[in-house]
Amino acid sequence: MFDIQEHLKKLPAEPGVYLMKDKYDNIIYVGKAISLKNRVRQYFQSSKNHSSKVKSMVKNISKFEYIITDSELEALILECNLIKQYRPKYNVLLRDDKTYPYIKVTINEDYPRILKVRRVLKDKAKYFGPYTNISAVNDTLEIIRNTYPIRTCNIDIDRAIKNNMRPCLNMHIKKCVGPCTGNVIKEEYNKMIEEIIMFLSGKEESLIEILKEKMNKCATEFNFEDAAIYRDKIKSLEEMMQKQKIDTTTSDLNQDVIAMAIAHDEACVQVFFIRNGKIVGREHFILEGVMDSSRESILGSFVKQFYMDQEYIPKELIIEDEIEDSFILEEWLSSKKGQKMSIRVPQKGEKKNLVDMVKKNAIEYLEKFSDMNKRKYEKSIGALEELKQVLDLKQIPKRIESFDISNIQGVDSIGSMVVLTNGKKDKKEYRRYKIKTVIGPNDYDSMAEIVERRLKYGNFPDLILLDGGKGQVSAVKKVFQKNGVEIPLWGMYKDDKHRTKGLISQEKEIELDKTSNLYRFVASIQEEVHNYAITYHRSLRNKTLTKSILDDIQGIGEKRKKSLLSHFKDINAIKEATFEQLLEAEGMNKVSAKSVYNFFRKVN
Repeated sequence: MFDIQEHLKKLPAEPGVYLMKDKYDNIIYVGKAISLKNRVRQYFQSSKNHSSKVKSMVKNISKFEYIITDSELEALILECNLIKQYRPKYNVLLRDDKTYPYIKVTINEDYPRILKVRRVLKDKAKYFGPYTNISAVNDTLEIIRNTYPIRTCNIDIDRAIKNNMRPCLNMHIKKCVGPCTGNVIKEEYNKMIEEIIMFLSGKEESLIEILKEKMNKCATEFNFEDAAIYRDKIKSLEEMMQKQKIDTTTSDLNQDVIAMAIAHDEACVQVFFIRNGKIVGREHFILEGVMDSSRESILGSFVKQFYMDQEYIPKELIIEDEIEDSFILEEWLSSKKGQKMSIRVPQKGEKKNLVDMVKKNAIEYLEKFSDMNKRKYEKSIGALEELKQVLDLKQIPKRIESFDISNIQGVDSIGSMVVLTNGKKDKKEYRRYKIKTVIGPNDYDSMAEIVERRLKYGNFPDLILLDGGKGQVSAVKKVFQKNGVEIPLWGMYKDDKHRTKGLISQEKEIELDKTSNLYRFVASIQEEVHNYAITYHRSLRNKTLTKSILDDIQGIGEKRKKSLLSHFKDINAIKEATFEQLLEAEGMNKVSAKSVYNFFRKVN
C-alpha cells in the first residue's frame, strides 16, 4: 500500500520530474520542479486555492514517482519527453504531431542539388524553412528548376565522367546543364547555386537586379531569346515575392510569431513563420485539456511540446503573453539552436502589430473550428455526455472498449477489441485475439476469455461495450469478480432483423431512440467491432486455406506460392488452370507446373 503522506516526507529538495499515478498505475500527470519537495507537497495541502482541474486530479492520485535531475533545464527536457510518451490525462496536450519540410541546398557536393527534406542533418548543407505549406515548397522548387538548369539526380558525377556515362533526358531538353558530361565549368555551375541561395535567403530584390542586368545586356546585343528567358525568370520571382510579402523592417531576422485563442476546453495557437521578413508559412495547433489553465501555462506547454521535435529554432519567438518558465525555455532553445535566441512579449510597435494579426487569425480559426466541429462534437463528445446520463456513469467515458466474437460454423473462433478515445476511433489501440481455451462455438466463454486477457494489461477503460446480450454480460461480470475489477459494462443487443436496438446490463435494458445521436453512435461502435472481427476471421480462413493446399505441393515454395496467387488471384483459378497457363506465372518451370497440375488432378 502506497502511503502518500509518508512518501511526501522523503521528497528531496532538488530539481526533477514527478509523475502522478491513479489506482490502475496509469500516469495521469507529469510535472517538473526546481524543488520536488516543495512542488509535490503543494498538491496535498489545502485545496482552497486549487483549480477544479487540480482538485479532480488530486482525487485520482493513488501514488507518485519522481526522477531527480542535475538542473531545471534537464527537468524541462525530461518533462517534455515524458508528456510526449505518456500523454497524461491532466496535462495540456498538443493534438498536432506534424513535421515540416525544408529546402536543402547540397553545397557539400561538387555540383549541388536542391531537395525537399524533412530532417535537418549536420552535413554542411544549407537548409531553408521550415515551410508549413507543402504547395509553397513545391512552387518554390518548381520556380528554381524552371529558372536554373541544375541537376536533380544523385549519381556520382566523377564516376559518370570517368565511365563516359550517357546523359539523361533532362540535359537534352535543357532542364540540366549536364555536369555528368564533364563539359560544365564548376565555377559557372556554382554561380547558379549562389543565385538560388540568394533567392531562398530572402534576397530576391538583389537577385532580380542581377537578372535585369543580364536581360538588358542580352537585349543590347540583340540576343532576344535569352533576354526573354531572363524576363520570365524575373516575373516568376516577383510573383513569389508578392505571395510572401509582409510589412516589416526586421528583414534580417528569422521569427516565429505566436498568439492564442481559447474556447471551453480547447485552445487554438496560431504561428506565423517569418524568414528574412517573408512569411514562409503559417499553421494552427489545437491544445486539449486547457480548462482552468492560465494563458501562461497553456502557451508554455505549447512552446515545450512544439519545439521539442522541431529541427529549426528561429532567432526570436514573439509571443502575445508572458509564458511559464520563459527563462529556462529560452536557455533550452538557445542550447538547441547552438546560439543565443530570445523570447519576446511586445507591448507596442511593429512586433505588437504582428502579434495582433496572428491573434486575429487564431480567433477566426477557432470560430471556424467550432462551427466545423459542432456536428462532430454532437456525434462524439455530445454522444459521450448523453451516454453518461443514460447509463448513469460517474464520468464521461473518454475511453470505450468494445468486444466481439466471430466464428463460422464453430470454426476458428476469434475475438476483437476496438477502442474509442474521446468518441473517436483509436485504431492504433485495436486488438485481435485467437481463442485459446474454448473449444467449439461458445460465444459466452470466448468473450470471457478475451476480456480476461485484456485486463492483464491495465490502463482500464471508462466503459466496456460487448456485442451481445445478457449472456455475454453475465460471463464477463464473472471475470470482473474473479479479478476484483469494477468497470461499467453493457451489452449492445440487436432486434430480430439484426439491427442495433439498445443497451443491456445484468439489471437493466435500455432501448435507444433510432433518431438520436446516441443510437447512431452505439450502432457505429457495434458495426465497427463486428466488421473488425469478421475481417480478421476471413484473413485467418484464407491463410489456412492457402496453407493447407499450396504448401502441400512438392516443389512449390513461398515465392512460387505468392507468384501463383498473384497471377491467378484465387485457389479455384489455380485448380482449373491448364499446364500451359501454369507456366505463365512468374518463377514457374515445367517441373513445378506439372507438380501443381497433377496435384489438383490427383495424378501420381
